Amino acid sequence: MAALLAVLVALLVDWLWGEPPLRLHPVVYMGKLLGLLGQAIAPRQADERAYGRFVLAALAWCLLAGGAWLVYAALMYLLQAAPWWLTGLVAGLLLKPLLSWRMLRSEVLAVEAALGESLQAGRARLSWLVSRDTAQLDAATVRESAIETLAENLSDSVLAPLFWFAVAGLPGAALYRLANTADAMWGYPGWRGQGAQRRHWQWAGKWAARADDVLNWLPARITAAWLAVLAGGLSWSGLRRDAAVTPSPNGGWPMGAMARVLGVHLSKPGVYQLNPQGRPPQAQDVQRALALAGRVVWAQALCALLLALGLAAKIAIALMA
Repeated sequence: MAALLAVLVALLVDWLWGEPPLRLHPVVYMGKLLGLLGQAIAPRQADERAYGRFVLAALAWCLLAGGAWLVYAALMYLLQAAPWWLTGLVAGLLLKPLLSWRMLRSEVLAVEAALGESLQAGRARLSWLVSRDTAQLDAATVRESAIETLAENLSDSVLAPLFWFAVAGLPGAALYRLANTADAMWGYPGWRGQGAQRRHWQWAGKWAARADDVLNWLPARITAAWLAVLAGGLSWSGLRRDAAVTPSPNGGWPMGAMARVLGVHLSKPGVYQLNPQGRPPQAQDVQRALALAGRVVWAQALCALLLALGLAAKIAIALMA
Protein backbone atom coordinates (compact mmCIF):
# COMPACT_ATOMS: atom_id res chain seq x y z
CA MET A 1 0.00 0.00 0.00
CA ALA A 2 2.83 2.40 0.85
CA ALA A 3 4.55 1.76 -2.49
CA LEU A 4 1.35 2.29 -4.46
CA LEU A 5 0.62 5.49 -2.55
CA ALA A 6 4.18 6.66 -3.29
CA VAL A 7 3.63 6.28 -7.05
CA LEU A 8 0.40 8.27 -6.88
CA VAL A 9 1.99 10.99 -4.77
CA ALA A 10 5.03 11.27 -7.06
CA LEU A 11 2.91 11.60 -10.20
CA LEU A 12 0.52 14.05 -8.53
CA VAL A 13 3.35 16.28 -7.28
CA ASP A 14 4.96 16.18 -10.71
CA TRP A 15 1.66 17.16 -12.36
CA LEU A 16 0.95 20.00 -9.93
CA TRP A 17 4.40 21.51 -9.33
CA GLY A 18 6.99 19.88 -11.57
CA GLU A 19 10.63 19.87 -10.52
CA PRO A 20 11.85 20.84 -7.04
CA PRO A 21 14.29 23.76 -6.66
CA LEU A 22 17.79 23.02 -7.95
CA ARG A 23 19.27 23.21 -4.47
CA LEU A 24 16.97 20.35 -3.39
CA HIS A 25 17.17 18.25 -6.54
CA PRO A 26 19.13 15.00 -6.05
CA VAL A 27 19.76 14.57 -9.78
CA VAL A 28 21.52 17.94 -9.83
CA TYR A 29 23.96 16.66 -7.20
CA MET A 30 24.39 13.38 -9.10
CA GLY A 31 25.29 15.44 -12.16
CA LYS A 32 27.80 17.56 -10.23
CA LEU A 33 29.56 14.48 -8.84
CA LEU A 34 29.62 12.84 -12.26
CA GLY A 35 30.99 16.03 -13.78
CA LEU A 36 33.81 16.33 -11.26
CA LEU A 37 34.79 12.68 -11.52
CA GLY A 38 34.47 12.70 -15.30
CA GLN A 39 36.95 15.55 -15.62
CA ALA A 40 39.44 13.50 -13.63
CA ILE A 41 38.82 10.18 -15.39
CA ALA A 42 38.39 10.93 -19.11
CA PRO A 43 41.65 11.75 -20.94
CA ARG A 44 42.47 15.03 -22.63
CA GLN A 45 43.97 13.23 -25.62
CA ALA A 46 42.37 10.59 -27.82
CA ASP A 47 43.57 7.09 -26.91
CA GLU A 48 42.06 4.11 -28.69
CA ARG A 49 43.47 1.72 -26.06
CA ALA A 50 42.53 3.54 -22.85
CA TYR A 51 41.56 0.35 -21.02
CA GLY A 52 42.72 1.75 -17.70
CA ARG A 53 40.28 4.64 -18.10
CA PHE A 54 37.50 2.12 -18.70
CA VAL A 55 38.29 0.30 -15.46
CA LEU A 56 38.60 3.54 -13.50
CA ALA A 57 35.29 4.85 -14.87
CA ALA A 58 33.58 1.54 -14.08
CA LEU A 59 34.84 1.67 -10.49
CA ALA A 60 33.71 5.30 -10.14
CA TRP A 61 30.28 4.40 -11.54
CA CYS A 62 29.92 1.52 -9.08
CA LEU A 63 30.95 3.77 -6.19
CA LEU A 64 28.39 6.43 -7.10
CA ALA A 65 25.65 3.88 -7.81
CA GLY A 66 26.32 2.18 -4.48
CA GLY A 67 26.25 5.53 -2.74
CA ALA A 68 22.88 6.43 -4.29
CA TRP A 69 21.49 3.05 -3.26
CA LEU A 70 22.74 3.39 0.32
CA VAL A 71 21.42 6.94 0.79
CA TYR A 72 17.89 5.99 -0.28
CA ALA A 73 18.03 2.67 1.59
CA ALA A 74 18.92 4.61 4.75
CA LEU A 75 16.02 7.00 4.19
CA MET A 76 13.60 4.09 3.85
CA TYR A 77 15.09 2.45 6.93
CA LEU A 78 14.24 5.58 8.92
CA LEU A 79 10.61 5.23 7.81
CA GLN A 80 10.23 1.61 8.93
CA ALA A 81 8.39 2.44 12.13
CA ALA A 82 6.11 5.03 10.53
CA PRO A 83 2.49 4.30 9.57
CA TRP A 84 2.10 2.99 6.03
CA TRP A 85 0.40 6.17 4.81
CA LEU A 86 3.25 8.35 6.10
CA THR A 87 5.82 6.02 4.55
CA GLY A 88 3.96 6.22 1.24
CA LEU A 89 3.69 10.01 1.38
CA VAL A 90 7.38 10.56 2.15
CA ALA A 91 8.48 7.91 -0.33
CA GLY A 92 6.39 9.62 -3.02
CA LEU A 93 8.04 12.97 -2.30
CA LEU A 94 11.45 11.30 -2.52
CA LEU A 95 10.50 9.45 -5.70
CA LYS A 96 9.26 12.54 -7.53
CA PRO A 97 12.71 14.05 -8.34
CA LEU A 98 13.75 10.72 -9.83
CA LEU A 99 11.09 10.98 -12.55
CA SER A 100 9.91 13.83 -14.73
CA TRP A 101 6.87 14.05 -16.98
CA ARG A 102 5.74 17.67 -16.65
CA MET A 103 9.15 19.10 -17.57
CA LEU A 104 9.49 16.76 -20.55
CA ARG A 105 6.07 17.80 -21.81
CA SER A 106 6.86 21.49 -21.31
CA GLU A 107 10.15 21.23 -23.20
CA VAL A 108 8.54 19.54 -26.21
CA LEU A 109 5.76 22.13 -26.23
CA ALA A 110 8.40 24.87 -26.10
CA VAL A 111 10.04 23.51 -29.26
CA GLU A 112 6.74 23.59 -31.13
CA ALA A 113 5.95 27.09 -29.83
CA ALA A 114 9.38 28.33 -30.95
CA LEU A 115 8.92 26.70 -34.33
CA GLY A 116 5.67 28.64 -34.67
CA GLU A 117 7.72 31.83 -34.36
CA SER A 118 10.42 30.88 -36.85
CA LEU A 119 12.49 27.95 -38.05
CA GLN A 120 15.60 29.45 -36.47
CA ALA A 121 13.87 29.76 -33.10
CA GLY A 122 12.69 26.17 -33.33
CA ARG A 123 16.20 24.94 -34.10
CA ALA A 124 17.62 26.92 -31.18
CA ARG A 125 15.01 25.59 -28.73
CA LEU A 126 15.52 22.02 -29.91
CA SER A 127 19.25 22.32 -29.20
CA TRP A 128 18.31 22.45 -25.50
CA LEU A 129 16.99 18.89 -25.80
CA VAL A 130 19.30 17.06 -28.21
CA SER A 131 23.04 16.75 -28.71
CA ARG A 132 22.86 16.66 -32.52
CA ASP A 133 23.60 19.68 -34.70
CA THR A 134 20.28 21.43 -35.32
CA ALA A 135 21.55 24.20 -37.62
CA GLN A 136 20.58 22.45 -40.86
CA LEU A 137 17.26 20.90 -39.80
CA ASP A 138 14.05 21.90 -41.55
CA ALA A 139 10.70 22.24 -39.75
CA ALA A 140 9.79 18.58 -40.28
CA THR A 141 13.08 17.26 -38.89
CA VAL A 142 12.86 19.63 -35.91
CA ARG A 143 9.48 18.06 -35.11
CA GLU A 144 10.90 14.59 -35.73
CA SER A 145 13.64 15.25 -33.16
CA ALA A 146 11.15 16.64 -30.64
CA ILE A 147 8.86 13.60 -31.00
CA GLU A 148 11.85 11.24 -30.72
CA THR A 149 12.97 13.00 -27.55
CA LEU A 150 9.46 12.73 -26.13
CA ALA A 151 9.18 9.01 -26.88
CA GLU A 152 12.64 8.05 -25.64
CA ASN A 153 12.37 10.10 -22.45
CA LEU A 154 8.87 8.80 -21.77
CA SER A 155 10.75 5.57 -21.14
CA ASP A 156 13.93 6.97 -19.58
CA SER A 157 12.42 9.69 -17.39
CA VAL A 158 9.03 8.24 -16.41
CA LEU A 159 8.44 4.53 -16.93
CA ALA A 160 11.96 3.32 -16.16
CA PRO A 161 12.15 5.03 -12.73
CA LEU A 162 8.70 3.65 -11.91
CA PHE A 163 9.75 0.19 -13.13
CA TRP A 164 12.86 0.12 -10.95
CA PHE A 165 10.88 1.52 -8.02
CA ALA A 166 8.49 -1.41 -8.41
CA VAL A 167 11.42 -3.85 -8.57
CA ALA A 168 13.70 -2.49 -5.84
CA GLY A 169 11.96 0.43 -4.14
CA LEU A 170 13.48 3.88 -3.80
CA PRO A 171 17.08 2.54 -3.86
CA GLY A 172 16.37 0.92 -7.22
CA ALA A 173 14.87 4.08 -8.67
CA ALA A 174 17.81 6.15 -7.38
CA LEU A 175 20.38 3.75 -8.82
CA TYR A 176 18.59 3.87 -12.16
CA ARG A 177 18.52 7.67 -12.18
CA LEU A 178 22.25 7.78 -11.41
CA ALA A 179 22.90 5.32 -14.25
CA ASN A 180 20.79 7.28 -16.72
CA THR A 181 22.46 10.56 -15.75
CA ALA A 182 25.89 8.93 -16.10
CA ASP A 183 24.98 7.72 -19.57
CA ALA A 184 23.91 11.23 -20.57
CA MET A 185 27.17 12.74 -19.28
CA TRP A 186 29.70 9.96 -19.91
CA GLY A 187 28.11 7.54 -22.34
CA TYR A 188 28.61 9.25 -25.71
CA PRO A 189 31.82 8.09 -27.45
CA GLY A 190 34.31 10.60 -28.77
CA TRP A 191 34.90 14.18 -27.71
CA ARG A 192 32.70 16.10 -25.25
CA GLY A 193 33.11 19.59 -23.80
CA GLN A 194 34.84 22.77 -24.83
CA GLY A 195 38.20 24.36 -23.99
CA ALA A 196 39.72 23.12 -20.74
CA GLN A 197 36.67 20.89 -20.19
CA ARG A 198 37.19 18.95 -23.44
CA ARG A 199 37.63 15.21 -22.80
CA HIS A 200 37.72 12.03 -24.89
CA TRP A 201 35.09 9.47 -23.78
CA GLN A 202 35.71 6.60 -26.18
CA TRP A 203 36.66 4.20 -23.39
CA ALA A 204 35.87 6.15 -20.24
CA GLY A 205 32.16 6.18 -21.07
CA LYS A 206 31.66 2.58 -22.21
CA TRP A 207 30.66 1.16 -18.82
CA ALA A 208 28.09 3.90 -18.20
CA ALA A 209 26.58 3.38 -21.67
CA ARG A 210 26.33 -0.41 -21.33
CA ALA A 211 24.93 -0.21 -17.78
CA ASP A 212 22.21 2.16 -18.98
CA ASP A 213 21.41 -0.21 -21.87
CA VAL A 214 20.92 -3.09 -19.42
CA LEU A 215 18.73 -1.10 -17.01
CA ASN A 216 16.57 0.28 -19.83
CA TRP A 217 16.09 -2.98 -21.72
CA LEU A 218 12.72 -3.91 -20.20
CA PRO A 219 11.34 -0.38 -19.59
CA ALA A 220 11.88 0.59 -23.24
CA ARG A 221 9.88 -2.39 -24.45
CA ILE A 222 7.17 -1.85 -21.84
CA THR A 223 6.86 1.75 -23.05
CA ALA A 224 6.50 0.58 -26.64
CA ALA A 225 3.83 -1.91 -25.57
CA TRP A 226 1.87 0.79 -23.70
CA LEU A 227 1.99 3.09 -26.72
CA ALA A 228 0.77 0.28 -28.95
CA VAL A 229 -2.08 -0.75 -26.62
CA LEU A 230 -3.33 2.78 -25.94
CA ALA A 231 -3.21 3.66 -29.64
CA GLY A 232 -5.17 0.58 -30.63
CA GLY A 233 -2.31 -1.59 -31.86
CA LEU A 234 0.48 -1.56 -34.43
CA SER A 235 2.61 -3.94 -36.48
CA TRP A 236 4.99 -5.55 -33.98
CA SER A 237 7.17 -7.01 -36.75
CA GLY A 238 7.49 -3.53 -38.26
CA LEU A 239 8.38 -2.11 -34.87
CA ARG A 240 11.08 -4.75 -34.42
CA ARG A 241 12.59 -3.75 -37.76
CA ASP A 242 12.59 -0.10 -36.70
CA ALA A 243 14.14 -0.89 -33.32
CA ALA A 244 16.96 -2.81 -34.98
CA VAL A 245 18.25 0.16 -37.01
CA THR A 246 19.02 2.53 -34.11
CA PRO A 247 22.48 2.52 -32.49
CA SER A 248 20.87 2.09 -29.07
CA PRO A 249 19.39 -1.36 -28.34
CA ASN A 250 16.51 0.35 -26.52
CA GLY A 251 15.76 3.80 -27.94
CA GLY A 252 14.27 2.46 -31.16
CA TRP A 253 11.44 0.72 -29.31
CA PRO A 254 9.57 3.73 -27.89
CA MET A 255 10.59 5.97 -30.82
CA GLY A 256 9.54 3.39 -33.40
CA ALA A 257 6.26 2.76 -31.61
CA MET A 258 5.51 6.47 -31.50
CA ALA A 259 6.33 6.84 -35.20
CA ARG A 260 4.03 3.99 -36.17
CA VAL A 261 1.04 4.94 -34.04
CA LEU A 262 1.24 8.52 -35.36
CA GLY A 263 1.85 7.38 -38.92
CA VAL A 264 4.88 9.65 -39.26
CA HIS A 265 8.48 9.28 -40.33
CA LEU A 266 11.17 9.84 -37.68
CA SER A 267 14.89 9.96 -38.39
CA LYS A 268 18.34 11.05 -37.41
CA PRO A 269 19.98 12.15 -40.67
CA GLY A 270 22.69 9.74 -41.72
CA VAL A 271 22.02 7.38 -38.81
CA TYR A 272 18.54 5.79 -38.90
CA GLN A 273 15.01 6.08 -40.26
CA LEU A 274 11.95 4.87 -38.38
CA ASN A 275 8.70 4.03 -40.15
CA PRO A 276 10.23 5.18 -43.46
CA GLN A 277 6.87 4.98 -45.26
CA GLY A 278 5.35 7.51 -42.84
CA ARG A 279 4.65 11.15 -43.67
CA PRO A 280 6.64 14.12 -42.29
CA PRO A 281 5.23 15.19 -38.91
CA GLN A 282 3.12 18.33 -38.66
CA ALA A 283 2.28 20.53 -35.67
CA GLN A 284 -0.81 18.46 -34.86
CA ASP A 285 1.36 15.33 -34.68
CA VAL A 286 3.38 16.84 -31.86
CA GLN A 287 0.13 17.46 -29.98
CA ARG A 288 -1.05 13.91 -30.70
CA ALA A 289 2.28 12.53 -29.46
CA LEU A 290 2.01 14.51 -26.23
CA ALA A 291 -1.58 13.39 -25.69
CA LEU A 292 -0.64 9.73 -26.21
CA ALA A 293 2.39 9.98 -23.93
CA GLY A 294 0.17 11.60 -21.29
CA ARG A 295 -2.24 8.68 -21.51
CA VAL A 296 0.66 6.30 -20.88
CA VAL A 297 1.69 8.24 -17.77
CA TRP A 298 -1.80 8.36 -16.37
CA ALA A 299 -2.32 4.69 -17.16
CA GLN A 300 0.46 4.03 -14.64
CA ALA A 301 -1.39 6.15 -12.08
CA LEU A 302 -4.65 4.34 -12.77
CA CYS A 303 -2.99 0.95 -12.38
CA ALA A 304 -1.49 2.02 -9.05
CA LEU A 305 -4.86 3.37 -7.88
CA LEU A 306 -6.75 0.22 -8.85
CA LEU A 307 -4.18 -1.99 -7.14
CA ALA A 308 -4.36 0.15 -4.01
CA LEU A 309 -8.16 0.00 -3.96
CA GLY A 310 -8.04 -3.75 -4.51
CA LEU A 311 -5.62 -4.23 -1.63
CA ALA A 312 -7.68 -1.96 0.60
CA ALA A 313 -10.83 -3.95 -0.18
CA LYS A 314 -9.02 -7.22 0.51
CA ILE A 315 -7.73 -5.93 3.86
CA ALA A 316 -11.21 -4.64 4.80
CA ILE A 317 -12.79 -8.01 3.98
CA ALA A 318 -10.13 -9.82 6.00
CA LEU A 319 -10.70 -7.54 8.99
CA MET A 320 -14.47 -8.03 8.87
CA ALA A 321 -13.99 -11.78 8.66
